[in-house]
Amino acid sequence: MADAVVVHPGAEAYEPSWFRTYSKKIGMWLFLLSDSLTFGALLFAYSYNRLSTPGWPTPFHVESIRNASIMTGFLLTSSLTMVLAVLASSRGDRAWTRNWLLATMAFGAGFVLLHAAEWNKLIGEGLRWPLFQTLFDLQPGTNPEYVAATRNFPQFGGTFFALTGMHMLHVTIGIIYLGAVALRKMWLPILGVLAILCWWAPGPFHYGFYVLLFGLAICAIVLLLKPMDYTDHDIEVSGLYWHFVDLVWMFIFPLVYLMSTRISS
Repeated sequence: MADAVVVHPGAEAYEPSWFRTYSKKIGMWLFLLSDSLTFGALLFAYSYNRLSTPGWPTPFHVESIRNASIMTGFLLTSSLTMVLAVLASSRGDRAWTRNWLLATMAFGAGFVLLHAAEWNKLIGEGLRWPLFQTLFDLQPGTNPEYVAATRNFPQFGGTFFALTGMHMLHVTIGIIYLGAVALRKMWLPILGVLAILCWWAPGPFHYGFYVLLFGLAICAIVLLLKPMDYTDHDIEVSGLYWHFVDLVWMFIFPLVYLMSTRISS
């Protein structure tokens, strides 16, 4: 009597994963690849304007470089804490995974706060994107050097604020992302309180309200409609995003700040 061979109908339903990795990681790599094109275009635009414009301004001084260096230290430290979070999750240590994620968020928040405060100072002193003057009723700048840079080289302010603003937005999104992974539903009321605080904040901090409100809506949809317990794979994927944001800053810091600095005695 011949043996009957039974073939399970779903045996060949799935193809092997690309590069022997899981789909979430591939999806994040594809997203980062597309996002790198955005930052690449902004960096190219800034570099092209700088090289093709005689007398390109160098308005930054020691104070700006000191502030940017502190921001860089925050991001580099956040990369370290993110690595520690991934290591803790890989060995199943949930408590320390959350602690390191919260530390990463804290350093990222420090970066955003310093950056927004710097924006507020620069705009007040006269370094502006021409679009700012059209949309907002701004008072005349108090720093003649920044006022002259804005008047004579409007593309400097445009490329500076576009590039650093896009990066600051990505860091803020990363903080919201890590908060959802680390705290899950507990993150929603915290995010709501932060949005309300931004609504009453002065200067660029005020416009963080809209970013946090949008992030709150997305987090609510994800966490309430599809609650899940994030695994070590999810922590690793979030780490990929965070390290990408840090890497982009390593291009912005020397190109936009160090090369636009004039050291005066």
